[in-house]
Order: sequence, then C-alpha cells, then structure tokens
Amino acid sequence: MKRCCVPCILLFALAFLAAGPAPADKGKKKDTDNQAKKGKSETIKLFNGKDLDGWEGYEDLWSVKDGVIIAKNTKPVAISTYLVTKRKFSDFRLVFSAKLVESEMHSGVALWGKVNPDVSKDPEKERSKYTYQGHLVMFPSGWGMYDLFGRNGLPVDGGPAKKVGKQHDWNDMEILAKGDRVRLAVNGHAVVDWKDPEPKRIMEGPLGLQLHSNKVPQEIHFKGLVLTTFPEEDRLITVK
Repeated sequence: MKRCCVPCILLFALAFLAAGPAPADKGKKKDTDNQAKKGKSETIKLFNGKDLDGWEGYEDLWSVKDGVIIAKNTKPVAISTYLVTKRKFSDFRLVFSAKLVESEMHSGVALWGKVNPDVSKDPEKERSKYTYQGHLVMFPSGWGMYDLFGRNGLPVDGGPAKKVGKQHDWNDMEILAKGDRVRLAVNGHAVVDWKDPEPKRIMEGPLGLQLHSNKVPQEIHFKGLVLTTFPEEDRLITVK
C-alpha cells in the first residue's frame, strides 16, 4: 500500500480547515417560525368601557352595560360566533376578566387566525359572518385550548386551571402569546404553557371573544381587556 507524501497530507489538512466545521443541523430544515416577532410595544385598551368601538359582531348578541361587555343569546346559536377586534395582532399580552353567568358552556378568546364565514354552507341562515378559524384559549368549564376548524382539541391539560378557576364568578386572566408559545394565568396562577408544533398555522389576526354554539340561553361577561403588543417582559406578570 502506498503511503501519502507529507505535502499531500498538508494540502488535505489545509483544505479541510478552509471548508470549516460541518453544520450541526446539516440535512435539517431550519425552523425560524417559532421565534417571537419584533415590533413596537404599546399598551392598548381594547375596550373603552362605554361601547363596542373597535369591535365587530352581531349587535343583537353583544352589548355593553356598566363597563362590561355582555354576550347573550335567548335563541339557539347554530355556529359559535365572536366579537372580534378590527385590529390584528401576533405577539401580545392580554389581561382581562370574564364571568360565565348563565349556562355551563365554555367561552374563550380566539387568536392567531381569521374570521371565516365560509365554514358554513349557509352563512346567512346560520349566521356565520363572525365565525373564527384559528386558536382558542377556553374558559371556564372546558379549560384548555382548541384549534377551531383545524386540529380540534389541542393537547393542553386543563386540570391546573380547573383547580383555581371559578365556574360562575369572575376569573382574572392573562394570555401571553409570543412566537409559537401561549401561556395562560388564571387568578394569579400559571396554568398553561404550550408551544404549537405546527407554527405555520400561526398568523397575525384579530382577537375574538366567543359566544359558543348552543341550544339554550347563555350569558358571558368580559371586562378589562388591556393588551400590550410585542411585550418586552417574557413572563406572566399577574402570577403571584
């Protein structure tokens, strides 16, 4: 067997060094979708306490009284409907309170999606003009998360929230949505910390307050609704 000469070995070594180390993720597609987006951080009062300025929804189902947004139906609701913000958001912190007054059906806050009336075969009859397609943070009753008109139930444990949540009283909540991560605090306790394994599903979209489809009367109250865009602090600020 022939031996390599010393000059050949030196040339090989110099070529190897010039090429540099092999990338650790060679062959793998880089995923940067999970990074929190950057933008101007500002605090916004989504609800002025007087009317529904800045929001859209069916006027017979949404109203304001004594500084509270009221979602109420006396007739059956065929498809879940939402009061949605006219403005869209991606990364944010939302601090608010909600109370389930009548019925045992959950409500929620929809995010990272879009208003999509086309989920219904008959939008006019089924009143799906303000139906949401995207992520949903649920409360109370079925605490957890849901992918509306997508993957359906998401693998989020609602147990911790049930321990500290109230069924028919005010729940003080904070949603922190950054990148592909959603965190939730209920009454001063961190109860959800979930990262979406499919970040391409995440989009900048309006926020939506949910009035769930139901055959019986319902009433849900919301107040506060203070939002900070691109929050600088990467933590739940209301946790004790």
